[in-house]
Formats: sequence, structure tokens, C-alpha cells
Amino acid sequence: MQCEMCGSEPDSGLLRVKVEGSVINVCERCARYGEVIAKVREAPVLTKAEERAKKQTRQATPVDQEGEVVFVISADYAEKIKGGREKLGLKQEELAKKLNERDSLLSKIETGTMEPSIKLARKLERFFNIKLIEEHKEEGKILAKEKGNQTTIGDLARLRKR
Repeated sequence: MQCEMCGSEPDSGLLRVKVEGSVINVCERCARYGEVIAKVREAPVLTKAEERAKKQTRQATPVDQEGEVVFVISADYAEKIKGGREKLGLKQEELAKKLNERDSLLSKIETGTMEPSIKLARKLERFFNIKLIEEHKEEGKILAKEKGNQTTIGDLARLRKR
């Protein structure tokens, strides 16, 4: 990460500093121009396996308060697509030509590193005669208020919608 004031790459890390009313991340040399608030922590670097595991434990798409139906790609889409392709005896390149898609895209989808769009999932469903898209419906729940009868921004948004 670079110092937002001088552009250098500091060895000891960055500091969050308030300079003339603005909060910026700067090196130790530039920190003298303002008031130090805290030390900036860098985000941990994940390995590819950790990223894949994080993506597979994804949550369902949120549903609005009216209980609207949302389409979600099934969790085991990669296995279904790869199994369907192998069952027909096709290579990824051949399947890509038949679907008019890039073979690199299909490769990423089959390995689970990328989730297909709803449009592509529908195309794959028709081609392999499999089910990839699930309807997800949840009724909106109104949570009990914890702090008495105070109005929140969320309450105002609900009132405005009606």
C-alpha cells in the first residue's frame, strides 16, 4: 500500500492520520503533518484454495420484504456441468463451440472458481437437460425492536415503500 500523501511504499506500514479535516493513510514521515488516529492493518492474503472454500460457503441471494421469488444457482453446479459434459463425451472446447461461449469460461465454471450467470445457467440446463437454477422464496421477517420505540432509517425506508 502506498502513502496517500507522498506516494512512497513504507516498510513499517501506514498510519491513519487526520490532516486538515481529512482522514488519510500516510507513512510515518508524513504523519507529522496531522493527528495520528490508528495504525492501518493490511488485509490477509488468501490462497486459491481458501478463496474457493470461501466462495462455496456463499449465502443465498437476499430476498426483499414482500417475499419475492429469487433465482439462485445450485451449490453443486460445477459437478453437474462437468458430469453432463463427460456423459456426452465432449471436450471443453467442443462444448464451448456448441454453446457459443469461451472454453476458458466453461473451465472456470467446471472448477467452481466462477459461478455462471442466470442466462448461461439456463443455456446449460437446456443443453444437458439438468436443473441448475433453484427458486428461492423467503418471507420477510420483521424483527422485534430492541431499543424501545425509536425510529430508524430502515423504518422510514419501509414506510416510503408502502
